[in-house]
Amino acid sequence: MPVGWGVIGACGIADRRTIPEGLHTSPECDLVGVMDLEADATAAVAAKYGVPHAVTSVAALLDLPGIEAIYVASPAYVHLEHVTAAAERGKHVLCEKPMGRTVAEAEQAERVCRERGVLLGVGYMMRFHHLHRALEEMIGCGELGQVVLGRAQVTCWYPDLPGAWRQDAELGGGGALPDMGSHCIDLLERFLGPVVEVKAYVETLTHRYSSDDSATLLMKHESGAHGVVEARFNVPDAAARNTLEVFGTKGSAIAHHTIGQGGGEMTAYLPQAVGYDAAQRRGERGGFAVEAEPVNMYQAEVEAFSRAVRAGGSAPVSGADGAHVHRVMAAAVRSSRGCSEAII
Repeated sequence: MPVGWGVIGACGIADRRTIPEGLHTSPECDLVGVMDLEADATAAVAAKYGVPHAVTSVAALLDLPGIEAIYVASPAYVHLEHVTAAAERGKHVLCEKPMGRTVAEAEQAERVCRERGVLLGVGYMMRFHHLHRALEEMIGCGELGQVVLGRAQVTCWYPDLPGAWRQDAELGGGGALPDMGSHCIDLLERFLGPVVEVKAYVETLTHRYSSDDSATLLMKHESGAHGVVEARFNVPDAAARNTLEVFGTKGSAIAHHTIGQGGGEMTAYLPQAVGYDAAQRRGERGGFAVEAEPVNMYQAEVEAFSRAVRAGGSAPVSGADGAHVHRVMAAAVRSSRGCSEAII
């Protein structure tokens, strides 16, 4: 039986990706109602996908019969408010990242859902990319040997736009780091293990807004591996490669454009023999395309959460996971201001 869903914040990423590619298409989901502040735009979203109800208040959405789970896709500065409202009505919650503006907000969201006995999931949909899953399997099987280094890089061009909440540090809790870099942190932890220490530069280099447009993190993982995250709002889209690299003692995997909203390709380099070469000959010899059955990340994300609702298990990307990423980001900001701390 499909899970009944409602959407808070229907006119942004929900309309662009999560509804048409996940909630609307999946047989495991029944989209009952959508909510946003502007009535005509919300009604247009509902009409586009044949959703029975379009409302302009959270309370009205939560009053609709048949809704079991809420997808929170509103701006970050109201995530805690909306997660709390849904949890207090007994609804399971899948919240877009970042979970809030601060560590305290993320931890409070996790706490209220736990106390109310509802699931809290976080929208790190890139975990569900088929090539990222294939890389996890390669690492788990030891094909790359001891993983020693990972790098995740995502960029876009995001110029000064009046009223853009992501460009206001108070509203977004930061800029490029929470909006894009958080995905990279979450991914590298899948491959390298939990982060325990961070050194970083988190700055505004190009634009005039108050949130960061440039973030570079050097992370030490519990496994001993080093991780590098690069998030930018100041590189033209056409110049972006959105690169993911993982290196181990037996080989490497290099991907382009898998970090993003879909697509991309990955190549693995697993030499037949590993040994010392004084001549240091290099070259991409022996590389092969990593292949896996393609999946839509947004559909896989909402289906995994729906199955957790039905089975009574934990969320596939939990509130605890999201709160941990917040702690890593907070440490990165502190490091950029001159302090380096362990992440526990």
